[in-house]
Amino acid sequence: MNAMQNVVHLPTKPEIEAAKQSSRMLSKYADADRVQLTLRANNGAAEDLVLPGQIMQLLLDIVSEMAKGNAISLVPIHHELSTQEAANLLNVSRPHLVSLLEKGELPHRKVGAHRRVLASDVLAYKESLLAKRNAALDELTAISQELGMGY
Repeated sequence: MNAMQNVVHLPTKPEIEAAKQSSRMLSKYADADRVQLTLRANNGAAEDLVLPGQIMQLLLDIVSEMAKGNAISLVPIHHELSTQEAANLLNVSRPHLVSLLEKGELPHRKVGAHRRVLASDVLAYKESLLAKRNAALDELTAISQELGMGY
């Protein structure tokens, strides 16, 4: 499977229902260090599979999002993204992302005429933006409370 697929597959109603059922079942094991699953093929063959807790949690996150009707994309942390892929991850326009790159706010490298950005750098930038927003909201809340504005 490609790290970032260009085609988005929204889950169908039967897939959403299957994901809801899977999510309910898997959530019972969310805190387990290891989980043993038995896989059965249509021909009756069966195999046991042991999953570490982190993989189990990731699987639960995936089916939970699918149960909400959301499409899922997995991106390896060291994967290089195009400017469009990075912009999509940040939910900004590609021109805005390019301006961030040109200002040096996000590290990148050039491959020929194209810019490439590490997924880890994009995610770190996104986390820093979220932290700044939360700090600003906390400050506004404190000011509102000091002024008795009822917030």
